[in-house]
Amino acid sequence: MSRGTTHILYDLPGNATKYQAWSPNVWKTRIVLNYKNIPHKTEWVEFPDIAALAQRIGAPHTVLRLGGQPRYTVPILRDPATGRSLAGSLQIALNLERMYPNAPSLFPRGTEDAIIAFDAQFTHSVGGALAPLLLARIWAQLNEGSKPYFRTTRERMFKQPLEAITPPGAPTAARWAALSEALEPFAKDADVRGQSDTFLLGERETYADVVAVGWLAWGRRIWGADTQEWAELETWHGGRWGRLMRAFKRWEYVDTPVCS
Repeated sequence: MSRGTTHILYDLPGNATKYQAWSPNVWKTRIVLNYKNIPHKTEWVEFPDIAALAQRIGAPHTVLRLGGQPRYTVPILRDPATGRSLAGSLQIALNLERMYPNAPSLFPRGTEDAIIAFDAQFTHSVGGALAPLLLARIWAQLNEGSKPYFRTTRERMFKQPLEAITPPGAPTAARWAALSEALEPFAKDADVRGQSDTFLLGERETYADVVAVGWLAWGRRIWGADTQEWAELETWHGGRWGRLMRAFKRWEYVDTPVCS
């Protein structure tokens, strides 16, 4: 991939924010691009059209279904200068780290294995606790082209209607407690490490922090930044999550600004 060209980042549009960008996995890639100052712009694709897009531009699949069929997901990042496409937030981050060795690093020497393990653990634990709190709200803010696909696939996954998974109103006490409990070990590990009251794996930001910010901002965007839910979450575990989110705010923007 070429640093001088404007890369294309494919994302799912929604109406939760004025910028349309809500997907946690795509936000991880967007933050990496912004952090490394790699020029990019967003192109929007609806859920049912992702596979055809990926096959057309040669993007790899990210998952194999139980029957062995490939599944294509965003983020997808394409370099128009070379025609090369990457897919999957972690794989894109690792590839960009190697392709742009002079850009600021999110994988300090000797941390790659720990960060990859962190990504898997945080996604399973915290992403898994967040999803039931958000699914019906995510569906409500999608465009009509994506709503049937999202409802069908998520209801098949969770084996119940979206409205039963995410009832209207505030989260239930049990599910809210489950989210706090899912976050607690990561906060405790960082406290024991004692290198930062903000970052999770060391004195400065790493891709582990990008993962945490991507998932937590998912909740902030779907609930709303001015909601009681978000205000409370920011205070958990000594306010660590609020500090982390504020530290990354400067890299949370959609598309490289055009200089006139």
